[in-house]
Amino acid sequence: MNVKTIEMGVLGENETPCYDASDNPTSCCPRFNPAGWSDRQLHFKDKLFVRAKTRSVMHVPVNMGRVFARTMQAIDNAGAQDLEQAIVLSHELSPWRAEHLFAVTNDVPGQEMVRLSGHFRTKVFEGSYSNVRHWCKELTQLVDEADGQPDTFFFYTTCPKCAQAYGKNYVVGLVSTDAKL
Repeated sequence: MNVKTIEMGVLGENETPCYDASDNPTSCCPRFNPAGWSDRQLHFKDKLFVRAKTRSVMHVPVNMGRVFARTMQAIDNAGAQDLEQAIVLSHELSPWRAEHLFAVTNDVPGQEMVRLSGHFRTKVFEGSYSNVRHWCKELTQLVDEADGQPDTFFFYTTCPKCAQAYGKNYVVGLVSTDAKL
């Protein structure tokens, strides 16, 4: 993958920037610190995830809370939560469906397990979820489209209630031309 030349930090294979879960005044979503997340290259090689799917109506999720709660409970029960490399990647499949990849440390019984490989560029956005279509355009400008069709994923760092409580809604965008599940 040819990445447009921009100064960036490169992490080791299957690593993500630090996500401090201890700063959690809402007891729901930890407060997200965007430092270190933008302009990064992430390299995943067979990184293990639980895949969950949600329904949407014209890209607006209708059962995300229930699916996330059930999936996180299964991950916790299996002792598979990846506290060091925490990330949940959301990827829209159509206006009616989305998939969500929860990074884990080991297999989770009863869940669909997948492995993700690829080179990803990151960018941190702040604002309303309704900006996603604009953010997708910005992300595709970070990669050389001659290498293939860009795939975009988003890491929604907080739920809407926590974003309102913190006064910021950070979303990390990831783009790749060689992502393989």
